[in-house]
Amino acid sequence: MSTSMPPQTAQDSVDRRDFVRTTFDLGDVVLRPWSRQDTESEGMLDGLVAAAADPQIALWNPIATKDRTAALAWVEARDGAWDRGAVAPFAVVEASDGALLGAVTLRWVDREDGLAMIGYWLLPAARGRGIATRATGAVTSWGFATADARRIEIAHATGNESSCRVADRCGYLPEGTLRDSHRFGDGKYHDEHLHARLATDPEPVAAAPMA
Repeated sequence: MSTSMPPQTAQDSVDRRDFVRTTFDLGDVVLRPWSRQDTESEGMLDGLVAAAADPQIALWNPIATKDRTAALAWVEARDGAWDRGAVAPFAVVEASDGALLGAVTLRWVDREDGLAMIGYWLLPAARGRGIATRATGAVTSWGFATADARRIEIAHATGNESSCRVADRCGYLPEGTLRDSHRFGDGKYHDEHLHARLATDPEPVAAAPMA
C-alpha cells in the first residue's frame, strides 16, 4: 500500500486531529478524497445514483443520491467536509479506469477525545474482492498514525453480516449490542453490533478477505 499527501502548511499543522487529504494506492484499487471534480464526471454521478438504488446500500447505508442533481450536492458536501478537517470521505475507485466501486468515511465523534467512527459501502460489482476489508484497514491505520485517533468504532446493524465480517478482519473487536440503536433505510430501528480498535491494539493478522 502506498499513500500520498500534500505537504503540510503551518495552518494545516495547527490541529493535529485535522484529516488531511490523502490518496491510497492499493494496487487494483485507489482510495482518494471526494472532490468537486467528481461533479464533472457523469460516470461518478451515475455510480452514486446506482448506489442509492442498490437494495443493500439502501437498507444499511442509505445515501441521498437518487439522481444526478442529488449526487452532485452529495459530492460537494463531502468535498466541504475535507475542508473542515472533521470528516475524511474517500471514494473507492478502480485503479485501471477510475470507475466508482464504493466509499469509506472516517469521522470524528469526539475530536478532542480522539474518538472516531468508520463506515463503508460497496457497489454490487465490487463485492467479493476483499475491497472493503483492505480499504477499511488502510484508512484505520492512517487515522491512528496521522490524525492521532485514540479509538475508532464500527457500528452496524446486527443483520448486516458482511459488515460484521469486515470489522472482524480489520481487527475491530466486538464490544456488545446496542439495542434499537439506529434507524436504517427501512425506517425501523435496529440493534447494532459495536466493534472498536484502539491505537494500542496490534495490527490484525492478514486473512483471506471476502468483502
